Amino acid sequence: MKIILFILVFLIIGALFIITNQNLAINDPENFSQFSEMYQNWFDKIFNNTQTITGEVIGLEWLP
Repeated sequence: MKIILFILVFLIIGALFIITNQNLAINDPENFSQFSEMYQNWFDKIFNNTQTITGEVIGLEWLP
C-alpha cells in the first residue's frame, strides 16, 4: 500500500511541477491540452529511463 501511495504522490508532484513551471491554467481547454501532452511526454521519459536502467542492471556481471 505504501508503494502505491508513493507512486501516486510522485505522479501528482510531477504534474504540479509541470503546471507551475509552464504557468498553465488548467481550466483553459488549450492549456489542459498542452498540459496533457507535456505530462504524457514526461511519463514516457520516466518509463524509457526505467527500461534503460533495468536493462543495464540485468546486463551487469553480479558474480565474481
